[in-house]
Amino acid sequence: MLTNQQALLMKEDFSTRTDLPKWLIDEYKTFHNIVTDKTFPCHFGMGGELKGELRYGYITQDDWSNLPKTLEGFLDLFQNPKHKRHGLFVFVEPFKVEDDLEQYRKQFWDILQYLHKVDPIAWPENAPRDPEQHLWDFHFHGEPIFVFANAPAYKQRKTRHLGNSMVLGFQPRKIFQGLEGTEKGGIMSRDKVRERVEAWDELPKHPDISHFGDPHHNEWKQFFIGDDIEPIKGKCPFNHKSM
Repeated sequence: MLTNQQALLMKEDFSTRTDLPKWLIDEYKTFHNIVTDKTFPCHFGMGGELKGELRYGYITQDDWSNLPKTLEGFLDLFQNPKHKRHGLFVFVEPFKVEDDLEQYRKQFWDILQYLHKVDPIAWPENAPRDPEQHLWDFHFHGEPIFVFANAPAYKQRKTRHLGNSMVLGFQPRKIFQGLEGTEKGGIMSRDKVRERVEAWDELPKHPDISHFGDPHHNEWKQFFIGDDIEPIKGKCPFNHKSM
């Protein structure tokens, strides 16, 4: 059984560890090549990958037990201020046959529901439990985390297509301190990234993209956006567990 730190991977592990599955090695190489392309619009992701600041994890279709350990190990990093800008990317073993976007969306929310189910630490008392509340955020081990999906079924939003795996990005809210959507620096940096993303995708910003705290915005809709410019409709798939 892997420990938290064995489950949490670093860049060099993909070339030195012999216990990692071949599909994961292949998908990491694809991920690396995409995000380090000089035209890739997210400079934060590019810089993090080039500097070795990103961390990684993986789950198979049959076993998700690596994920809580990976996320726990990642959150432990934030006890050290020098890691405050790190991000975590988790590779999901590819389906045998690529499916449509809705199947990846379903699996994405199933994975978050699983994480919530096995989380031994109670959801903070002051944190909303209803995803329809505009200040709702996903929590694990008491930490608010922005989670976003990338999947092979994205065909128009090319920035969300990072290989044959669905890739989940985990960013603790601590990363955004000083870069919030209400702060001048945060507004400027986000606007610049979004302009580059629109140019790369050749598609306008998705209408559900906003900033945390916007009273007219539901954060959960930003976790897995559409491959179009249509607002997401319906109820959030996530359900808060009864204690």
